[in-house]
Amino acid sequence: MKGRDRLRIAIQKSGRLSEASIELLARAGLSFRMSRDRLFCFGESLPIDLLLVRDDDIPGLIEQGVCEAGVVGLNVAREHSLEQQSAGKDAAFDELIAMGFGGCRLSIAVAQDEQWEGPAQLAGRRIATSYPALLGDFLQQHGVAAEIVVLSGSVEIAPRLGTADVICDLVSSGATLLANQLKEAAVILDSQAVLIGTRASPADERRDLMDLLLRRLDGVLKVRESKLLTLTTSRDKLPELLKLLPSGDPPAAQQLVGPSDRIALQVVCHQDVSWHQLEELKRAGASHLLVMPVEKMLA
Repeated sequence: MKGRDRLRIAIQKSGRLSEASIELLARAGLSFRMSRDRLFCFGESLPIDLLLVRDDDIPGLIEQGVCEAGVVGLNVAREHSLEQQSAGKDAAFDELIAMGFGGCRLSIAVAQDEQWEGPAQLAGRRIATSYPALLGDFLQQHGVAAEIVVLSGSVEIAPRLGTADVICDLVSSGATLLANQLKEAAVILDSQAVLIGTRASPADERRDLMDLLLRRLDGVLKVRESKLLTLTTSRDKLPELLKLLPSGDPPAAQQLVGPSDRIALQVVCHQDVSWHQLEELKRAGASHLLVMPVEKMLA
């Protein structure tokens, strides 16, 4: 099949995950040229192309072999997996990397004046949702029998229209719920964008491209909040300082030039370094503390 020496990644054509996906891939060194119909992006820096599609279609495209990977919300991936499971099949993809953007929650929401006491009060009620498999799994886990009303959109207005009593929908800020006199009652799934990929690795050049992509994305995601902390101290203060260092890679130490017992210490911290942490390190004997952003990192 022509062109299958190139890796294909499906991403959302438009919406909250689209721009963030392209931006993250760009930080991993990938550049693209958009087709005229804006449905395909040709990889210029590497033989990795993008398909721009509806996010709900991405799991199926991977299963059909149209592409090897895709960026979707975890909610979409889990919903598809549960649908396949109910049909007696296994999803043909794995969740490879959490991408760190597109955060939201799939939650049960009830009327603002309703006192929430637990899932048991959903028994016998009509629940509107676009995620019937995830909702059904939640109800089954809690032994609750309820009517699932499947809607493709505008779930939040279902109670006002009289088509449902409560809803199960994605929540980010909660503003949409508030506008419809609803409140978040229970979280079914914490979601974010994830990279999913074929369970069986391609047996050609695409395998190496997938490995390369995963390494680069892992490096980009590690440095997103990472900082390089450097300081100097005397050797006798080192044991106490090591206890106070923020979490990160094992620190590297180097003897300073001259007869002094002072050493330079540097560590890549996988989180922000606060003023409070710096002040604690200084009190413990550190000096010349410097915190710098990390642009790229390859383990």
